Amino acid sequence: MSGPRHDRLRRHPTTGPHNSLFPWPDAKHPLRVMVNYAVILVCRISPSLPLKNWLLRRLGVTVGDGVAWGLESTPDVFWPELITVDDHAIIGYDATLLCHEFLQEEYRTGEVVVGERAMIGAGAIVLPGVEIGPGAQVAANSLVTEDVPADATVAGVPAEPLSDEETDGADSTDEAA
Repeated sequence: MSGPRHDRLRRHPTTGPHNSLFPWPDAKHPLRVMVNYAVILVCRISPSLPLKNWLLRRLGVTVGDGVAWGLESTPDVFWPELITVDDHAIIGYDATLLCHEFLQEEYRTGEVVVGERAMIGAGAIVLPGVEIGPGAQVAANSLVTEDVPADATVAGVPAEPLSDEETDGADSTDEAA
C-alpha cells in the first residue's frame, strides 16, 4: 500500500454552474454506463458465482479465481475497470465498491483493490482509491475510507481497526456472506 487513498485519486475538474455530476456524459459515454448498469444488475441478482465473475470480467473488472460476490453486491457502474479483486476474496451481500466520487467542482476516480482471501461484509461501502490487504476483514455496514492492512479487521463508520480483544473468538465469516 502506497500512501493515503487521496494521493491515489485522479482529479477531474469540472466547469460551469452545476456540480460535477451534470457533465458526467463527458467523462463516460452514456451507452457504456447503460451497458455496465444492465450487466451489473444481472450480476446483483444472479446466484451463479461463475456467471457473475465471467460477466464482470467482460466489463473490465479484474476478478481472481474463486472470488465470491454476494447477492446485491455492486461494483462501480461508471468505472468497473478500476476494480481488482484477488483470488478467493468475498464481497458480501449488498456491499458496494466505488471507484468514483462526484463533488461540487470536480469528480475523482481511483482504483479499488481487494486482496487475496479478504472479506468485505454485507452492506459495506469501499471508497475509491482504497486498498484492502490480503486476508483483511471489513465488518458489515462499514464505510471504508482508508486502506486496510493485510490480516486486519476493521469496523464502523468510518471503518477503524478493531483491537485483538474485539476480534478474539469472533467468527468473521458470518459477516461477509
